[in-house]
Amino acid sequence: MNKIEERAVWFKHNGHNCCQSVTEALTENDMSEGVSPDALGRLASGFRTGMGGMEATCGALCGAVMVAGLRTGGMEAGKLAKVMHQRFTELSGASICKVLKSRGADGKIVCECDDCVRHAVRAYQETMQ
Repeated sequence: MNKIEERAVWFKHNGHNCCQSVTEALTENDMSEGVSPDALGRLASGFRTGMGGMEATCGALCGAVMVAGLRTGGMEAGKLAKVMHQRFTELSGASICKVLKSRGADGKIVCECDDCVRHAVRAYQETMQ
């Protein structure tokens, strides 16, 4: 198991939304970008439940893109976001919260939040290698 993925899930179960969980786990051991964990948590606070109503992009994926922007100084964030979005969608089955939380033909939820958090971290790590 990927330690950062599981750390992000731990944050999810301990008071953080999906976006905050991913940003916290990906930056926990390296805040050289100069953004405090508290400030990053506040920045990520609105990206919950598909930006407040499950109609938009998964907050976990938003968090991964936010950290990529921090790490690259924003220079390549658009290109990286596209790659992360594609990989996240491959892993999760969708990128829109409403679709991720819907039930597939088998009656199961397309992708549970814990797995979305894991997939966002994985997409970030694979993209940023």
